[in-house]
Amino acid sequence: MRTLFKHIVVYLLRIEARAVLRKYRPRIIAITGSVGKTSAKDAIYSVVKSGAHARKSEKSFNSEIGLPLTILGCPNGWSNPLRWLQNLFDGFVLIMFTSPYPEWLVLEVGADRPGDISSLSSWLEVDIAVITRLPEVPVHVEFFDSPEAVIQEKAALIDTIKPGGTLILFGDDERTKNLEKRLPAPDARIITFGFAEGNDVRAQHVSFMREEGEESWPVGIEGHISIEGTSVPLPITGSIGSHAFLPALAAAAVGYSLGKNLQEITEAMHSYEPPAGRMRLVRGIKNTLLIDDTYNASPAATVAALDALTLVAPKGRRIAVIGDMLELGRLSFEEHRKIGRHAAGVVDLLITVGFRARSIAEAALDSGLKDGQILQYEDSQKAGKELEELIKEGDCILLKGSQSTRMEKAVEELMAEPLRASELLVRQDAEWKRK
Repeated sequence: MRTLFKHIVVYLLRIEARAVLRKYRPRIIAITGSVGKTSAKDAIYSVVKSGAHARKSEKSFNSEIGLPLTILGCPNGWSNPLRWLQNLFDGFVLIMFTSPYPEWLVLEVGADRPGDISSLSSWLEVDIAVITRLPEVPVHVEFFDSPEAVIQEKAALIDTIKPGGTLILFGDDERTKNLEKRLPAPDARIITFGFAEGNDVRAQHVSFMREEGEESWPVGIEGHISIEGTSVPLPITGSIGSHAFLPALAAAAVGYSLGKNLQEITEAMHSYEPPAGRMRLVRGIKNTLLIDDTYNASPAATVAALDALTLVAPKGRRIAVIGDMLELGRLSFEEHRKIGRHAAGVVDLLITVGFRARSIAEAALDSGLKDGQILQYEDSQKAGKELEELIKEGDCILLKGSQSTRMEKAVEELMAEPLRASELLVRQDAEWKRK
């Protein structure tokens, strides 16, 4: 009964969303990719909302339900049927009566299964499509025939671009950049962003920001954004890792496509705050630093997080708490082992959480870490509680895992200000807390 109700609600919400788009005709920016969608969406929104009425997908509303909810401006009803009925009523009112509506919609578009994005081309028309990194082994590959099938599903977003629209691509990734060949509209514009020379929008001189002196903890990253020979500095507080600078580049590419100058773009970006659970810096107990990357995990993102950990120079140890990476299907065993081999060259102490993550521990042991440097748990909260006794002043701890491993529970056990968990951590809604 619940499944039938969901299908009916999704069907009706989509009908209402299409009607709203036809009535109000907002301009639409859609973002997809396998790494960095939500951060890019938030950064792009900070640029677009400067001087315009804009709305973005809340949190990670990127599914068959999330997109219509964003278009209608309605919240997630979770398991409350009355809330879903209220959403349908609110959508009906929006259609029947004229109300103030955003000029711009900034939509995150995900692909958990085949058809999730390709089905959008029948009703969604996009002014600007942004595609972030498409790694060799993407998340959600379990439900596709191959990693290439995931890339092709993401690429289906290109089919939604209006004539005269813009395609923005992460130019450092050949898999992403090659999608420019798929663009059917001859009058469409292509803009690339990244770190490498040849990109239209490029980052240079990215480094840590520190509170005071070189011995203090990092508080963010800063770099220069360059467009057409002009370069402007941009600080991003609260997150680290060069890949954490990419959302700013995507946002700058969108601003550039809209005719904004670089000074306008970077000034608008000062309101951007990296989303919770994406390489966020959180102060830990005992004067430690937590790198909270607990929103989700894929092989490419986990490697990038470990690489960022190598750049931190703690007075103590580098510690990684890594949970299962889910939805990898037949690639799961070897991809977990690759993470273990990589972690062995980075960390002083490795904690794994979950059944699949045992392969991480085994590969790290085979690659040189000693038994005493590896701990294994099945529950993230227990791992956090026991790690409280093991960490020492000056340690830097990276925490990462797929959504279902609930690695934010370990962060909450280790953070210096647990009363700020609802402000700083992911999945703090009442529905999530009950799970």
